Amino acid sequence: MMIKNIPNIKHANSGNFFLLAGPCAIEGEEIAMRIAERVVEITNKLEIPYIFKGSYRKANRSRLDSFSGIGDEKALKILKKVSDTFGVPTVTDIHSAEEAAMAAEYVDVLQIPAFLCRQTDLLVAAAKTGKVVNIKKGQFLAAESMKFAVTKVRESGNDQVVLTDRGNMFGYQDMIVDYRGIPVMQENNCPVVLDITHSLQQPNQAGGVTGGRPELIETVAKAGIAVGVDGIFIETHPDPANAKSDGANMLHLDYLEDLLTKLVAIRKTINQF
Repeated sequence: MMIKNIPNIKHANSGNFFLLAGPCAIEGEEIAMRIAERVVEITNKLEIPYIFKGSYRKANRSRLDSFSGIGDEKALKILKKVSDTFGVPTVTDIHSAEEAAMAAEYVDVLQIPAFLCRQTDLLVAAAKTGKVVNIKKGQFLAAESMKFAVTKVRESGNDQVVLTDRGNMFGYQDMIVDYRGIPVMQENNCPVVLDITHSLQQPNQAGGVTGGRPELIETVAKAGIAVGVDGIFIETHPDPANAKSDGANMLHLDYLEDLLTKLVAIRKTINQF
């Protein structure tokens, strides 16, 4: 699998799913390093290939006064320090074509936010960095439509594409996962990730802050592994209630090892078929 080519990726031959996990946003060096250290410890124990996730800037906030970042260069340097300290690859979102080359100097995987997955200039710019490009499926799109996003990256000279499902809009204020989309997107011959925590968001709340259903994280994750996802995406934090972004749907860091242990067991069973 193409994932094996990501710099510093470990346990790529374990037969496990790979994991993208970390805080929603880079809030500061201490909290990022704390989360990374714990997730690295868990994933080494369970032999899960791991990519540290953290957004250096959050550009798609509902309210003007919502936290959007600590400064681009400062946050990107923290991502680089995580990689250098723990020997793991990193992934972050980019929001415009101009950001692609800048972020590529610091991270190993460039992530295209779901709302922006049809933005041609953004996809092309990400592709031209030569980095792995993780495209999150828009919650407004059918899984079948993601073949066009994949084609944009590949026709720009980059075959290192990952697709991530993050649920579909269900009415105005809820999300639902259509697991049929996983094998559909795998037909593009690229790894497919299920974003567990964002699939449980409850967006468009009256107060302008997204809600969530974190009590269903284990349910959605187990189902994803059962249907054969290649990777899973989980935002995690030691204090979700006080996280600066998306705390309502994040997994408490203390619960991560138990969840991943269960998912590894399911994966071993699935691998027999």
